[in-house]
Amino acid sequence: MIDLSIQFPAFLLIFVRVTSFFLMMPLFSYRSIPTSAKIGLGFFMAMIMIFTVDIPEISIDSHYLLLVIKEALIGLLIGFIAYLILSAIQIAGGFIDFQMGFAIANVIDPQTGAQSPLMGQYLYTIALFFLLTVNGHHLMLDGIFYSYQFIPLDQPWIPFGNEDMAEYIIKAFNSMFVIAFQMSIPVVGSLFLVDIALGIVARTVPQLNVFVVGLPLKIGVSFIVLIAVMSIMLFVVSQLFETMLNTMRGLMEIIGGT
Repeated sequence: MIDLSIQFPAFLLIFVRVTSFFLMMPLFSYRSIPTSAKIGLGFFMAMIMIFTVDIPEISIDSHYLLLVIKEALIGLLIGFIAYLILSAIQIAGGFIDFQMGFAIANVIDPQTGAQSPLMGQYLYTIALFFLLTVNGHHLMLDGIFYSYQFIPLDQPWIPFGNEDMAEYIIKAFNSMFVIAFQMSIPVVGSLFLVDIALGIVARTVPQLNVFVVGLPLKIGVSFIVLIAVMSIMLFVVSQLFETMLNTMRGLMEIIGGT
């Protein structure tokens, strides 16, 4: 027998957390997915989760609005951490573009509406295909489902004043740049050697215009190195997905106080 006085307030809280998670989570938050589809997916996920999550006794009273705000903030924060970690791919592309000479030619990302570097958008698209191939989107949905084991529905607050939480988010931000550097260092390092070689050539053969020769040479070397190290980059991307899921779990543990 379903007690609507308990189930309905809890359903609304679950629906708020899931839909706010979809607003920030990679792949599900893109413009190409209609808003009605996001709301519908969140509604049906909440319908499934209401029967599988331990539901405390919740009533609509003066504290209920605070619980709604807390659920929205939790969904946005967890989705933002996932988006922050995956942004390492576009940052790596930005490093590569700067060395290749493509930094001036940004493109509009149709998924987010923001400008992104050419190589960053290319690598990010490959990473999204790889994410779908290894069912990483299922793992992200599992993350929002199991978040109720760490952060119960009736928890009235988020410990924003906890120094462990601030330190954890800073470490996640730091790991994003470390992974971006690991992804870009083969190409950036090769182009640095090309710059040294061009500098030596410019000093030994002053008749040669290195600015005319250097740009196509660096572009060609960049594509050759990219083809050679693409498998290594995908391995780093797989580690990036693991880091993203572990970071989401660690953040939920800190918020839940476990």
